[in-house]
Amino acid sequence: MATSEPGIMGLEDFTTALDWQARHAEENGAPATARVIRALAGVRASDTATGRRIAAWPGLTLKDAMPLRLAGGFHHLLLTGADDRLAEVYAGTITDQSAVDAMVLDLTHKFDALLVPWLDGPPQTNEAGRSASIMAGLLWLAQRVRAPRFDLFELGASAGVNTMIDRYFFRLGDTEVGPSDSPMRIIPEWRGASPPAPPAAFGIASVKGCDIAPINLADPEPALRLKAYVWPDAGERMARIDAAIALAGVQPPDLVAADAGDFAAAMLARPAQAGRARVMFHSIMWQYMPAATQALITAAFEAAGAEATPETPLGWIALETDPATFRHELRVRLWDSDAHQGEEHLLSQAHPHGAWVEWL
Repeated sequence: MATSEPGIMGLEDFTTALDWQARHAEENGAPATARVIRALAGVRASDTATGRRIAAWPGLTLKDAMPLRLAGGFHHLLLTGADDRLAEVYAGTITDQSAVDAMVLDLTHKFDALLVPWLDGPPQTNEAGRSASIMAGLLWLAQRVRAPRFDLFELGASAGVNTMIDRYFFRLGDTEVGPSDSPMRIIPEWRGASPPAPPAAFGIASVKGCDIAPINLADPEPALRLKAYVWPDAGERMARIDAAIALAGVQPPDLVAADAGDFAAAMLARPAQAGRARVMFHSIMWQYMPAATQALITAAFEAAGAEATPETPLGWIALETDPATFRHELRVRLWDSDAHQGEEHLLSQAHPHGAWVEWL
């Protein structure tokens, strides 16, 4: 999968990056979050620890998701009850940008010590709605492998919301898959033809995920932090994270703390099992990885793909952002030494949080 640099994710200029991030929120149904993001310009100019940290930011502003780090911090103030003023902004009652600017600046002065640590790490944005595209890609693969039994592993799994994909119910156009009684119901607006129905032998045998700092959904404090990164003016997203927390309470997702490159290499080094397809997937994380890590994973996959057979196929499902259109593109590769040798297929475009999927 190609890296996004030196495109929009390579932006260092704060003003340009802030505008891109705000427009991205606006394009995807979160105008209130966009207003909070735009207000960070005033925070940057302020005499606060948070402002000074932003002004001296050492990396790529957008690739580091720096604006979204602080957006999570401000939402957290509301979720914890520390201050409820932003509720009117998120509800759309206050829409004047100058009023939001003043409010966010005042909150920064008041809660400076609480906000600064939110800049220490990237946002953990687990979105179950994106699993619609992942499942569609899996159904596409199921038509092309001899035995549609899958061992899945996810890079950048955060809290493991999408590693619970086998426990979700999906309605993707006319195609349904997953337990019908699941509390997590993924039913996006489907555009275009429906993806192929699951074959009789279809199944997910295992799912494992990695993250540098995985979140334990069973722990209320980290779970609330995860919710803080969800854009609060996207109500369906908040409902989905609550459903994911409930499912994790019954059976936690299988997660390990690991670098994505090391984890991918370790999973590929495992002996392949005949009659099972190994498939790696990731969503909206590839762009944030160093180019060296991207190259390492790609090389390891292509080497492993050269050893794949029809009995031990290898797949790669990627759902990543087209920075020009804000749409998420589903790209799938398959190796089996027979008809498929790792050619990349663009299968769909989707809303960043799964509200709609257009099957190509």
